[in-house]
Amino acid sequence: MSTVGYAKQQTLALETASPQETLAWGLTTTARKLAQVRVDTSAKDAVMEAVRLNWRLWTIIQAEQSDPECPSPREIREGLLNLSNFVDKRSLEILTNLDQEKIDTLISINRNIAAGLLGLDLTPEQRAERDRIAAEAKPTSPGASLAG
Repeated sequence: MSTVGYAKQQTLALETASPQETLAWGLTTTARKLAQVRVDTSAKDAVMEAVRLNWRLWTIIQAEQSDPECPSPREIREGLLNLSNFVDKRSLEILTNLDQEKIDTLISINRNIAAGLLGLDLTPEQRAERDRIAAEAKPTSPGASLAG
């Protein structure tokens, strides 16, 4: 199977995709990259590159959701901003001290958000993991997530 044909197919699919599908693709792609490096954290440069790529994606999400003109409902914006802040902290923790479980959390966040964007049903285990992460990501003070 030719990877060139696959790459063209992916490019065409992204050109016609909705913003939700495009974001889901980005989240899934970065989750896959994180999962690949998670298996062998001895390749420190590859781990750092994957974590930084994921962090950049979440920085874009954060910027978009912080925009006053963002069309997302307030509750979704707040949730994504809380997750963005959580991803910021978790990424810094991983970059300073490699921890496979913390990488797993980033993978889970990306996969769960992508599944939601694509309207896919989550397994009970995925819902439990999503709820655990959401509880960890909640801001400590009211209104902390939509400052500005």
